[in-house]
Amino acid sequence: MARIVHTDPSRTLKEFRLLPGLTTQESTIEEVSLATPLVYTPEGSPQVRLDVPVVAAAMQSVSGPAMGIEMARLGGAAFIFCSQAPQDQAEMVREVKTHKAGFVEPRTVNPELPISRLNDLRRDTGYSTFPVVGEDGVLLGIITRRDFDRKKHAHLTVGERMVPRERLDVGIDVTDLKEANALLIDGHQSVLPVVDREGRLRHLVFRKDIHDHLDNPHQLVDAQKRLFSVATVNTHDYRLRAPLLAEAGVDVLAIDSSDGYSHYQAEALEWLTSEFPELPVIGGNIITAAGFTYLAERGAAALKVGMGSGSICITQEQKGTGRGLASAIMDVCRARDRYRDETGRYIPILADGGITNSKDVVIALALGADYVMMGRFFARMKESPTETVQINNRLMKPYWGEGSARAREWKSARYHQSSFVEGVEGFVEYAGKLEDNLRQVVQKIKASMSSCGCATISQLHDRAELELVSALSIREGKVHGIEQLTLGDER
Repeated sequence: MARIVHTDPSRTLKEFRLLPGLTTQESTIEEVSLATPLVYTPEGSPQVRLDVPVVAAAMQSVSGPAMGIEMARLGGAAFIFCSQAPQDQAEMVREVKTHKAGFVEPRTVNPELPISRLNDLRRDTGYSTFPVVGEDGVLLGIITRRDFDRKKHAHLTVGERMVPRERLDVGIDVTDLKEANALLIDGHQSVLPVVDREGRLRHLVFRKDIHDHLDNPHQLVDAQKRLFSVATVNTHDYRLRAPLLAEAGVDVLAIDSSDGYSHYQAEALEWLTSEFPELPVIGGNIITAAGFTYLAERGAAALKVGMGSGSICITQEQKGTGRGLASAIMDVCRARDRYRDETGRYIPILADGGITNSKDVVIALALGADYVMMGRFFARMKESPTETVQINNRLMKPYWGEGSARAREWKSARYHQSSFVEGVEGFVEYAGKLEDNLRQVVQKIKASMSSCGCATISQLHDRAELELVSALSIREGKVHGIEQLTLGDER
């Protein structure tokens, strides 16, 4: 007989409902904040916080660079998947990090460079603005794509077509981004070169980034005002992959594993935190208190909770291992709170698997999670990496799991040790732009928290009252008794 047999049923998020609390002036929808810690931050260090408690899953059909950029702009994060060559993943991270920035490390050119070569450089790099410097690094001018015609000026040099320094607004020894932005706003240029007192070029600051920040005040950025990037590693080639990701500028690493309660993950955690102490590492997946303690004691800065509950995951069916996500969250969060009381370290919990809509999100948060991960929801968006196809007059996008045969064909390191699949593939209905869909989810979460009298996620942890519901009660809470024509939802 098994050593332990738990006879209480494993609970899912679908089985719970929130009971309303007193909504006060302090907990109206307008006052609700969804800010939440992404990872543990040592005392005295700047906190890394999401403004949206939702992240996009590390999946080939979900989180490419476009999703990474848009999620960071909207206050969340996309986990760039590791089921690809390490160099390709690092390039995705680099694309997120260079999309916008505060102080940009410039790509410079020599004034003697022919315009024909500059046009090739512009095509190869995707850059449109190049500072022109001498051999001593002193700024001589700037040339942009508007300053030359690739055919008419092909025989000229960069120095003959550049805008010289004396016609530029230049910041001297500027180290504060607000000061740089003020110079840009007062000037007439789209870019501000920043030089030292000897005139040597140090950085560029772009006007478009100011407008982008004003349009997206909650965007997640690093200390240099570059978009924040999270990428995953596996327990097989992390010693090769992590250095490339660090060089590309990644801000947080996450270990991607369907079962993180293992010696292999402990080894990876200990090596990563030793070799890259400045990079927080998210561990997981786990579903028990024992799994939490094991990985928290080995340096995990956050932990991913869930096994087998995703819409395209068949781990429970194939292996018989897993747990309802609600039960897993409650068990792990009790261990998290005990660990916080004993050590003073608060390890954020990320709920992962089977979370399909705003109701699931707020239930997971109320049970103790700090933020959630979704795959299917994001696979439907314009920004996901897959192409839109038409099936039976409906716009669809392909969606497959990281344990599926399709992912294995892409040489996914995550499951290569198994001779069977742990995921399936299919299609999901196209939903349009991420910004429009995520905004609606955020408003629903805020409305739910307001009804519970909670203005923050930490208040939701402390004050939420949940009730287990019956199958008939779940049915009663859905549309019934009518011929339904249309109903907008998050599918």
